[in-house]
Amino acid sequence: MTEHWAIDIGSRNRARRSAEQPQDRGRRGRLRVLFVSSEIFPLAKTGGLADVSASLPGALAGQGIEPLLLMPGYPCALDTAVNKRVVYELREFSHLGDARIVAGWTPDTGLPVWLFDCPALFDRKGGLYQDEQGCDWPDNALRFGTFCRAVAAMAANWLPDVVHLNDWQTGLAALYLAHAQGPKPATLFTIHNMAFQGIFPREATAELDLPPSAYEADGIEYFGKVSFLKAGLRYCDRLTTVSPTYAREILTPECGFGLEGLLQARQSDLSGILNGIDDGLWNPQTDPYLPRTFTARDLSGKHMCKAALQRELGLKPNPEAPLVAFASRFTGQKMVDCIPKLVPTLMAAGAQLAVLGEGDRATEAELAALQREWPGRIAVRIGHDEGAAHRVHAGADIVLAPARFEPCGLVQMYAMRYGALPVVRAVGGLADTVVDANAANIENGTACGFAFTEASAEAMIACVARALGMWRQSITWRRMQSRAMAREFGWARSGTSYIELYRGLTNIPAETRVEEPIEAEPAQVALGTP
Repeated sequence: MTEHWAIDIGSRNRARRSAEQPQDRGRRGRLRVLFVSSEIFPLAKTGGLADVSASLPGALAGQGIEPLLLMPGYPCALDTAVNKRVVYELREFSHLGDARIVAGWTPDTGLPVWLFDCPALFDRKGGLYQDEQGCDWPDNALRFGTFCRAVAAMAANWLPDVVHLNDWQTGLAALYLAHAQGPKPATLFTIHNMAFQGIFPREATAELDLPPSAYEADGIEYFGKVSFLKAGLRYCDRLTTVSPTYAREILTPECGFGLEGLLQARQSDLSGILNGIDDGLWNPQTDPYLPRTFTARDLSGKHMCKAALQRELGLKPNPEAPLVAFASRFTGQKMVDCIPKLVPTLMAAGAQLAVLGEGDRATEAELAALQREWPGRIAVRIGHDEGAAHRVHAGADIVLAPARFEPCGLVQMYAMRYGALPVVRAVGGLADTVVDANAANIENGTACGFAFTEASAEAMIACVARALGMWRQSITWRRMQSRAMAREFGWARSGTSYIELYRGLTNIPAETRVEEPIEAEPAQVALGTP
């Protein structure tokens, strides 16, 4: 960590909360939610989890919800947060060296955030979860298990009404909270992807001070190991996942990944709430990343974005060439391995291909080789670049968003918002958001993309060929573009569903306006002293 901050405890809020009784918390009028995630945009991002962890709390703020974000203090997060100050020295973790809570604000939405700053665990080169060679950090159990202990400790200080946990990296916090003494906040766990479960040998958790009962089959034991995801599923009061279709799919062996039995047992506690997007950030009318903005009524700016993207990526300037894009992680889930098999079809159709992302090293090398084989026709950018992602969606005609399984997916929503029609496999949230351009749907005016069912390269290629053929039918294509851009993918409806869940968990009625919102300051010192 490169900066130092003065310690500021916030005496006004501390005094207010020291006199507050747990049963009176809801009488403040604003429901207090501690929103916990391992990545939050723009502080740290590897995928859609970061986008959702920023846009959902942002949408809920001011709607009777007082959110406080809590995430690990990666160097990038500490560098990006603004108005930082140290609010706790966590001496409980002194065996790991310095450990403290740094309070600050997100630079874009101005949401309060706490960063668990423990350099021994998070100040390192490489990614959030993997080293520079793409291998998982060998101490991930200690890293995120310790983070979960800090979450439980800080929940005891801030006195939230609800602790909202997200994905396996936060799962153990549910266990710690369940075994805490005294009044407890309600807990909600959101499953963003069942494929990532945080599975570790039992020995890897020896330093985490887990109760012995946790290692039983009714706890976090998972085929002789431990699963952090299972902790969230087992110990939280309510469960959600990120689309209605995925909520049904994870009850099956195909998508339950060995935990379908537990999910079936908790089916009455499970809800599928479709993810939204930040429709202010992802808005072609105002997007600062674009060389020219545009609207559904006037697509001249989109044509300019396509020409600019071709120049940026080294593709041949050609408005008559359909530009097909892929902007996602390079993983088997995203069917990125099928792209090389798709190339002959694209090249034969006179199309261009733009690829943006990172992940599997062999896939990165294979895609780079295709760029060398087809200069001016294929462009590959390795790595994540937020601005480039916006420009790719704005400049593309067709966006590939296939998946062998997909809890929700945001890429297809971004694509439609920017007038690029998506190609998807009809699973999970993709099935919930994309209406296929078959004859009936074109006739009834609902088609907004292209969908296939079989998880194969052949099915994907046939679907892309269908999309390329439709692109040549300019009138039909233009109608589909307008329909896609008119779709509502903001958080209005889904945010209301979360608010209803929060209030159902706490029995706190709808907001009564308060003149002075309570700031995100700690109430008292539970671990160590400031």
